[in-house]
Amino acid sequence: MRRPEHLAESLKDEIAEVVGFEMDDPRVEAATVTDVTVSSDLRDAKVYVLVRGTDNEIETALKTLSRASAFIRQRVAMDLDLRHAPELHFVRDTAEENAARVDELLSGIEFTEENDSEE
Repeated sequence: MRRPEHLAESLKDEIAEVVGFEMDDPRVEAATVTDVTVSSDLRDAKVYVLVRGTDNEIETALKTLSRASAFIRQRVAMDLDLRHAPELHFVRDTAEENAARVDELLSGIEFTEENDSEE
């Protein structure tokens, strides 16, 4: 596995841990880290976050995470023993939201079987 992908997987686990258990902020309670991508120079990491709630609650959670990025970065660097942790950029994960919406729509559709014997 290449270094950026390996680091991304480690970052995902650690960031999820920090956001889920070490941050005591109700604005990020509904936030779930779904993916992390790291630039090839390992200086920047894009953190994809799925947040349940209204658009306003989602925006608030993303702003809160962005403001807390220095704290999260410091905790992750310490936990992973990194000399230089990448800058964290939190973004909304719309792929997960779209998949959840499709599942919701599909579950609402009633499938009917056509019975050829009635014809």
